[in-house]
Amino acid sequence: MAGPRQSRSFAPAISPGNLMIYQGELFTEWQDSAFLGGLSGENLVRVELDGESAEPAQEWDFGERIREVEEAPDGAVWIATDSGALMELRPDQ
Repeated sequence: MAGPRQSRSFAPAISPGNLMIYQGELFTEWQDSAFLGGLSGENLVRVELDGESAEPAQEWDFGERIREVEEAPDGAVWIATDSGALMELRPDQ
């Protein structure tokens, strides 16, 4: 019988609106990372996943609620906010 799983929490809570697992090729160092869009946290959080562990790796403050995070067909990361803004994360050129 497996033991209890450790859970990860955020303080203060970010109230994730959705979760996306990145599989794209634009950000190879982000592959297999989870992205959480924060409603109450008004932020985007990248979480590195390793087997059964998960650790927050990066966080971006948007100053408004993040409704949706999706991977674009070309590997960019699209972020939709409560105000209807659509933003895109791409590597620095």
